[in-house]
Amino acid sequence: MPNSCPKCQNQNVVKSGIIKNRQRFLCKDCNYYFTVKKLGKQIDDYFVTKALQLYLEGLSYREIERILGVSHVTISSWIKKYNLKRPPRSEFHSSYKVFKQSELIEFMQKEENIKGSGLIITEFGDKYMMIRWERFRK
Repeated sequence: MPNSCPKCQNQNVVKSGIIKNRQRFLCKDCNYYFTVKKLGKQIDDYFVTKALQLYLEGLSYREIERILGVSHVTISSWIKKYNLKRPPRSEFHSSYKVFKQSELIEFMQKEENIKGSGLIITEFGDKYMMIRWERFRK
């Protein structure tokens, strides 16, 4: 049962029938009828944070969707909600790859793969994603 009326915020609320399979309530103070809003699907904050990080790294909505398994429309709404803007394009270019642990170890053992670039490695379930920055080759 809701704690208070959404219109007048008073606590004097009673049940008042069912409409479209949802409980209806009546505020005894202002005679306002209302139903409690259904909670949408809750997504773990981990995915929100990862999506925002990937967006700032230059990945498109659809690339992020393929990596995280979250709709590109949802990702777009998160970016609007948190008012994020990408930094202007610089002389750096980011790329990403997803590895299994053994593949990541093999990749990191070769010096030419890591020389002259910045790396971030983040865990995604049983895999690892590496984001790499390189200067544009002139």
